[in-house]
Amino acid sequence: MDFDLPDTALAVREGVAAVAAKYDHAYWSRCEDEHRFPAEAWRDLADGGWVGLCVPEEYSGGGAGMLELAVACETLAASGGTAGTFLYILTPGFGAMTLARHGTEEQRRRILPGVATGETQFCMALTEPDAGSNAIEIATTARVDGDELVLRGQKVWISGVENAAWMLVIARSTQAAEAKERLGSRTAGFTIALVDVPAALAAGTLSYTPIPKLGGNIVTSSQVFLDDVRVPLSNVVGEVDEGFAVLWDVLNPERILAAAGGVGGAEAALRLAVDYATEREVFGRPIGANQGIAFPLAQLKAKVELARLMTYKAAWLFDQGRPCGNETSVAKLTAAQVAWEAADRAFQTFGGMAYSKEYPVERLFRDSRIGKNIPVSEELVLAHIGTQMLGLPRSY
Repeated sequence: MDFDLPDTALAVREGVAAVAAKYDHAYWSRCEDEHRFPAEAWRDLADGGWVGLCVPEEYSGGGAGMLELAVACETLAASGGTAGTFLYILTPGFGAMTLARHGTEEQRRRILPGVATGETQFCMALTEPDAGSNAIEIATTARVDGDELVLRGQKVWISGVENAAWMLVIARSTQAAEAKERLGSRTAGFTIALVDVPAALAAGTLSYTPIPKLGGNIVTSSQVFLDDVRVPLSNVVGEVDEGFAVLWDVLNPERILAAAGGVGGAEAALRLAVDYATEREVFGRPIGANQGIAFPLAQLKAKVELARLMTYKAAWLFDQGRPCGNETSVAKLTAAQVAWEAADRAFQTFGGMAYSKEYPVERLFRDSRIGKNIPVSEELVLAHIGTQMLGLPRSY
């Protein structure tokens, strides 16, 4: 059993850290306050090859795997760009990883070189207003019409539409009840389509409305409306009615990257708290000398290390083509929890000054909270662990 990171992952950590060092907390706070995409950081990451990491080499990418991608995401978040987790989920995760594993040769040749250079960005549309976390019951339809797929429905909390060239849309080509009767399973009947976002916007068949939100405003999250969006069947990822197997290979990377971002975010918050506790003196000594300050930070450091270990394990299993659902769930749960706890403890360490925008603690506090709800809620993760890992009876 070898716990050393491979040289490829170490090189990624070093390379991303070198780029991230150019963008301090103040930069990320400005992007957040201005609701502005961090275009400068994105361009530098892309130019260094750190966006196209998992694009296969034959399409001008780095040919790396999930482990290297997780290390890149963690490193960016740890530098202070905690919302930068979205950057790695949206394009390398949803885009490059999905097409590398499930795209046709034509799709990969047409799209992946742009992903490798950072020119092409992705988003994914799964969540719906009425289905929520129950993806089986999504209502967006995909109807075959000749050599095209016609998409109709509504999605919500879709991040990054404003910059995306392509949107992965998950729709029902066969409704759940019919799928169970005709195809043998309620998870059958899903189809995943690549929507050309600029073309659909120009045609007036796709529109979106931004949702005002608490944090993570370096990317917009929107309601998306699909009004008979027409997609060539050549843009289907996988097969019509058989998209659920593809979907798992979209959702597991999303959760692994969310976990990696949580680990990095926790490290960023801890570093702020430790530096402040070392420098701030009250009653003639640094406040970090007080066990009431030091012990909670030490406890969180231990939790960060545990979350990192499980995140790397989940990523490694994914790269090996082995089942990783349980490990992914544990990684996502623990990383989200420690990111929130670390931001909260940093807030407490700074005291009242944490409430001021003079310090980045308030941004980390806001960025970290959403991780307990997305990309899957803490309660659903616990339900999975309870039923799948402990063998407890289902409640439904």
